[in-house]
Amino acid sequence: MPPAKSRPAALPSNAVPMSQSTTTMSKLMTPDEANVYGNVHGGAILKYIDEAAAVAAWRHARVPKVVTVSLERMDFREPVYIGDILVIKATVRHVGRTSMLVGVRVEAENPTTGEIRHTASCYMTFVALDRNNKPTEVPGVIAQTADDKQKMEKAKRIADIIKASRADPVDKL
Repeated sequence: MPPAKSRPAALPSNAVPMSQSTTTMSKLMTPDEANVYGNVHGGAILKYIDEAAAVAAWRHARVPKVVTVSLERMDFREPVYIGDILVIKATVRHVGRTSMLVGVRVEAENPTTGEIRHTASCYMTFVALDRNNKPTEVPGVIAQTADDKQKMEKAKRIADIIKASRADPVDKL
């Protein structure tokens, strides 16, 4: 007798396509956001990442509030310069009962040449809140393309790592 195949967990009837949360935000980088070398401060970029990821989470959950829980591994690949157009792409890639893992890609576009550089990537976790500021359930997420499915599978692995790491929290300094 062949082994029984595991069945995927059923998606909630209110599951939504990954594309519903897709968010792209663009911002011209100005001198007030940069250091003396003309590089945009990482903190300025993080602020815009948080905003774009929050919009993606909100579009997915359609609840009164979404709040940032954590930033999962921020990798700056190369600098963003004054005059670049910062482009942040964010999409909900995995959901828990009340939480959403948002994948974020940051690009810098040179407006003169059109050159686009991948400058940073990260994942952020958000929780959906109801009108009483209590965690509330979020809909499932559906992959519509093979690329979406790969991204969801990777996000699931990352979510499992995050969950395991929270079982053994880092002590405060």
